[in-house]
Amino acid sequence: MKKNILIVDDQPEIAELLSLYLEKVGFNIIQAKDGMDALMHISKGSIDLMLVDLMMPIIDGYQLIKKVRESMHIPIIIISAKQENQDKIFGLEIGADDYIQKPFDPLEVVARVQALMRRSYNFSSIENSNSIEPETVKKVVGDLTLDEATFSIIRNGHVIQLTKIEYKILNLLMSTPGRVYTKQQIFENAWDDYYIGGEEDNTINVHISKIREKIEVNPKKPLYIKTVRGLGYKFEKQNSKV
Repeated sequence: MKKNILIVDDQPEIAELLSLYLEKVGFNIIQAKDGMDALMHISKGSIDLMLVDLMMPIIDGYQLIKKVRESMHIPIIIISAKQENQDKIFGLEIGADDYIQKPFDPLEVVARVQALMRRSYNFSSIENSNSIEPETVKKVVGDLTLDEATFSIIRNGHVIQLTKIEYKILNLLMSTPGRVYTKQQIFENAWDDYYIGGEEDNTINVHISKIREKIEVNPKKPLYIKTVRGLGYKFEKQNSKV
């Protein structure tokens, strides 16, 4: 069955260009001219991935992503003319999975879409599996429980929802408390892509910061996710003195 991609951009020529390239590789394309139009399509269901511009009328890309992330985990790629690092960081912070600058190479967009779709498909196949026994799908460290069946973290009985990337990072770190994972290991595990450095480092830092905000009592003085300077990150063992 063809996967449905929603392109949200108020510039018809860009939407048509992306549609042309993505349809050639087998995707079904739905177009929306702004965030309001996009929400209407999303409400009908069956959207597998979104390409979102930021600067749009009525409901802009930032507002749209925030709204979607309130209840859904649809993979999202921002495609925007905004080129400042702070724009990229903010886009990732509010829930986007990737960020592509305009002007773009359509073939790069296709490759990024295919890569994110593969990661999301693999994630969904695990998420929809009913064959895993409940006692085998939880990682417990201190007062945190990572529930692999619901892709959430539980702290003192309170359920905290995670994005796909946040889940993958936490699942890796909590699999071996005390072990230091390099940024390359974290990136290649969570994004299923080659690590180069630079922007990838910034992306990892943003996601680690977001995870800390969700699981730490004081994110500025984390008890669980520790930075190991020059190496990467580790998840503190239970009962470790910090």
